[in-house]
Amino acid sequence: MSLRSRASALRRLPAVLSRRRQAVTGQLRDDLARRTQRLRTAVRPLTETVTEAGWVVGVLAVALLVAAPMLHWRELLVAGAFLALLLLIAVLFVIGRQPLAARLDLARDRVIVGERANGYLTLSNPTGRRSRQLVVEFPVGAGRAAFELPSLAPGAVHEELFAIPTAHRAVLDVGPVTAVRADPLGLLRRERRLSEMDTLYVHPKTLRVEGSAAGLVRDLEGRTVPKVSDNDVSFHALRGYVAGDDRRHIHWKSSAKTGTLMVRQFEETRRSHLLTMVSSRLEDYVSDDEFELAISIAGSLGTQALADGQQLSAAASHGSLPSSSAQRFLDGLSGLTYDWKAKHLVDVARYLSVDELAASVMVLCIGSGVSITELRRARQYLPVDTRVIAVRCILGEEPSVRWLGDLAVATVGRLEELGVAVRRVSA
Repeated sequence: MSLRSRASALRRLPAVLSRRRQAVTGQLRDDLARRTQRLRTAVRPLTETVTEAGWVVGVLAVALLVAAPMLHWRELLVAGAFLALLLLIAVLFVIGRQPLAARLDLARDRVIVGERANGYLTLSNPTGRRSRQLVVEFPVGAGRAAFELPSLAPGAVHEELFAIPTAHRAVLDVGPVTAVRADPLGLLRRERRLSEMDTLYVHPKTLRVEGSAAGLVRDLEGRTVPKVSDNDVSFHALRGYVAGDDRRHIHWKSSAKTGTLMVRQFEETRRSHLLTMVSSRLEDYVSDDEFELAISIAGSLGTQALADGQQLSAAASHGSLPSSSAQRFLDGLSGLTYDWKAKHLVDVARYLSVDELAASVMVLCIGSGVSITELRRARQYLPVDTRVIAVRCILGEEPSVRWLGDLAVATVGRLEELGVAVRRVSA
């Protein structure tokens, strides 16, 4: 290893160690959530109604009421009774029905990162009595949007316009709309669902690649590969007839000249078929921006291939991604996140499906955490007659192409430089 490579590895070491720690922590968190799921489901009605402040007040009330007779301290008894009374009064604020109907509409359910996602919320009072003033909320991904709803007369309608920030690629669950009733001190909180949940897909940024991504395969209808077939369209040679050969492929003129039956052989042709594989292993990237760049590159190449009428397959470290249409492909990329149990690139290459292995061009979108040695090993498990291109996403690096035998390793530092890397690989 050269001195420059060692220095670069040392600079990346803190980031690599941090990513490994995040992977271990994430896996432990997921395991704990899975093991406690049954218990959390059983106590959910209670935990969803009593807030953190309510739990504090309840525990204090019990502690004071128990300690008062033991310590013969009348003031503790008064304080405990007062806190218990607060909880009883809070119950009066959350009981009862919320006679409201709601409709949540999104102007568009698919946007690109950075675009505005607008929608509107319509609330109505279908009953014959006036509704109470309350708060209406609905989740937007990990956050929540809240509106103060005034008291509505019978049959009245109230509308609220809202905008959802789309700074990051994601699949956001918008809704359901809930009517919230709570006491002034925030001890208890009761929610009633008013509408169904909607989904907003925030697609990754993509760009058009000049000359087509799958255009790395020169022939759009198919290309011959060095594999002899008994039934195809590209004639290769003649050979002697053996039992079981299709008689339709007998070359009668040559058979008459030689006095023996001769049959045609063909070179196998293959339709242009692109496979984009994005590593979802946390340790393969030194930053989240590298991961986002890898997803944008895969999205750009895949959508370009579909636009050119090519066949597309898509995969991540955990398995296949939808690729039947550009919309479904981008939807799958929108929801792609790190997989704490993701396999190494070598293992992913080893266990690709039969359909994925049939691709004529494979593009591996990876980060700077994948070594050249690992790329060489992964190439050994891929078909020899498949063109394999590894795109390493290293922010700030100039576009370059390095050849490791028949494996092309392209380095891309920005999405706008993808076209340069594709042209260099195609040259």
